[in-house]
Amino acid sequence: MKMYLTMAWRNIWRNRKRTWITASSIGFAVFFACVMQSMQLGSYERMIDNSVRFFTGHLSIHQEAYWGEKILDNSYDRDQLAGLPMDPDQVMLSVPRISSFALASSGRQTKGVMVNGINPQDEAAMSGLDEKVVDGVYELEDGALIAAGLAEYLKIGVGDTLVLVSQGYHGVNAVGQYPVKGLVAFPVPELNQSAVYLSLSVAQRFYGAEGLITSYSLLLNSPGQMAAAQQSIEAALDGSELSVMNWREMMPELVQGIELDYYGGLIMIGILYMIIGFGIFGTFLMMTKERTYEFGILTAIGMKKPRVQLMVSLEIFFLTFLGVILGLMASAPIITYFYLNPIRITGDAAKAFENFGYEAIIPFSIDPMVFYYQGVVIFILALMLGIYPILYVKRLQTIKALKE
Repeated sequence: MKMYLTMAWRNIWRNRKRTWITASSIGFAVFFACVMQSMQLGSYERMIDNSVRFFTGHLSIHQEAYWGEKILDNSYDRDQLAGLPMDPDQVMLSVPRISSFALASSGRQTKGVMVNGINPQDEAAMSGLDEKVVDGVYELEDGALIAAGLAEYLKIGVGDTLVLVSQGYHGVNAVGQYPVKGLVAFPVPELNQSAVYLSLSVAQRFYGAEGLITSYSLLLNSPGQMAAAQQSIEAALDGSELSVMNWREMMPELVQGIELDYYGGLIMIGILYMIIGFGIFGTFLMMTKERTYEFGILTAIGMKKPRVQLMVSLEIFFLTFLGVILGLMASAPIITYFYLNPIRITGDAAKAFENFGYEAIIPFSIDPMVFYYQGVVIFILALMLGIYPILYVKRLQTIKALKE
């Protein structure tokens, strides 16, 4: 076996040009497949991360009836969470919130908004809200932060007064006016048009729900811990009026959208694989035809065809392995760079993205599975296409080959 390995390795380097053409075709296949998959998974990770941080957390604890109705009457006292197990190895942050709808007004402009009562320090750690301030200051004491898109619609700015009208806890009238302390710009277009932030205590007074919250959001150290964390919290809440839901249960539309897009992406990658496969097959075909006379000589001097096939198989393995490694080495630094520096869309293209509800950015993912799956798939594809040279040797006629 060692002899055939040595022969195969020397054979692929006897014609360096052919070897590099073949390895490069495989390498480009791996490169483009990795980049496409990284862009696709990166967009999903970004969407999920934004939704989890700004809306629900990986897990959310609320009254059992709250998520179906989303009314303040399903609020609960935070003291009910006393003694709840919060494993620091699982839970990174826990953020209390009170959220409900209101009518925002300034002058003659009015619009329905989502009012979020938050703890400023906790929210800054959870969603980086303090870093989203584009005008004014990150301060919520008796004031409000409003989304930049909402401010533009209401024709309001820092220092102006925002009037909120709503229905509070158990039907009480909720009316308040708050000075605008800052404007915040969000990566999520939906938030940019409707978000208003008050401090938790101010929002509780506004809704007449002192001491109450609508949700307790948990951000985990790793999304992979979600099932275990949810199971332990469910066990602790057993028998109470509270329940815990994960982000997949709370945002099924997002999950379905990602799944639909993912399968559409698989079709595109499948087409890419098909195009790539023809390219790889062309190089194998060239390699085989060029060596017909060589194969004829080997069989003429007494080398059995199965041994020639073994040698060719090892050559294909070496070429495929070399091509996959080249593709992974070429794609890794580029994907890493764009992971750290996502492509930002500007101008009319950015507006088009936002009109469809997407952040105007093209993120990349460095999930190891991006490289592993593409490398394995292309490797298997190349080996399958490598069956042709083996069958060609099997059908080889020595006399005819020597006349080539």
